[in-house]
Amino acid sequence: MAADLNVELVAVRHGITAWNVERRYQGQRDIPLLFPNAENGLLTLREALAGECFDVIYSSDLKRCQQTLAWTQAARPDIPVHLEPRLRELDFGDYEGKVYDELKTLPLYRAWVDSVGELQIPGGESAAQLRERLEAWLLDVAYEARQGGYQKVLAVTHGGVIRELRRRFETIDFWDGTVQQAQGRRWKLAYQTGGHSKGEWQCNYSSAVPAQVSEM
Repeated sequence: MAADLNVELVAVRHGITAWNVERRYQGQRDIPLLFPNAENGLLTLREALAGECFDVIYSSDLKRCQQTLAWTQAARPDIPVHLEPRLRELDFGDYEGKVYDELKTLPLYRAWVDSVGELQIPGGESAAQLRERLEAWLLDVAYEARQGGYQKVLAVTHGGVIRELRRRFETIDFWDGTVQQAQGRRWKLAYQTGGHSKGEWQCNYSSAVPAQVSEM
């Protein structure tokens, strides 16, 4: 297998919202950031990304991610920015806007929790459907990186998306993939192709964003 591309992908979660504070399932509801609560985390994230030069930026098209991107100050006139619906959070369907105590006695909800997200949520998505749209996005990233010569990519997205990317690239358990608001992960990836294969991303390195003390 030949490594056609080497790309550094930095994926960060949006800042805190009112529904995060209330522990409500947000999913694809277009909830804005909550100020001043979100400010400290956003400033720490901005500092962590200061001086980084990204070749291209992708952001979920939901407001909380666009606001987070603006706070990072990573977008510049010469950097392409793509608003990407495929980077939206898992669609929580009938569970959006609700908290655990409102759902915990529902058999379908308990089955979904016990399946580690693999069952489809009523009116929403399954983990497999989320992975399918992320796979399509990653294939487009490979194509665009090759065409544009991109080596460093920033994605501003949601906790569930980063959890699924961590399961894929870090081969960790579902429950270990959580990242907090205004935090994320950095992966050094190689896109490998062989024969007539469409190619596959392989992870060579991963770390937290902002970097943890033990990683510095």
